[in-house]
Amino acid sequence: MSNPTCPETGSVMYRDVRPMTIMYKGQQVEIQMPGWYCDESDESIHTGEDLKVSDRALNRLKAEVENLLVPENVRRIRKRLRLTQKDAGRLIGGGPNAFQKYESGEVLVSHGVTSALLLLERDPSGLTVLKKQKQRENAA
Repeated sequence: MSNPTCPETGSVMYRDVRPMTIMYKGQQVEIQMPGWYCDESDESIHTGEDLKVSDRALNRLKAEVENLLVPENVRRIRKRLRLTQKDAGRLIGGGPNAFQKYESGEVLVSHGVTSALLLLERDPSGLTVLKKQKQRENAA
């Protein structure tokens, strides 16, 4: 792929990683944002892959501000419960790919899933209840 040209100046843009501030409800975090940057203006172009960096950082910031579980805590609790990502999604909710997305930071964990995981972390015997409920659903 050839280097894009700046829409503002017409100059050639170059691939780089630059600091970017993300804000949510008065809180902020600085990330290193990959993209195509113009050296003569403040213009930048970001690919879908580039935007995943800012999307994941924003989801993490939202989780921290809203008191939701961050990805590594979702993974830690799921592993402590000895569940695969697929089984966790099936039993706790969200579908078969939900926990892969929660743990990668691609999707923000809901309040309901956060509450369920925190309760199960405190009392893993709740998994028995969820498994029995799933068996009844499958039998119906």
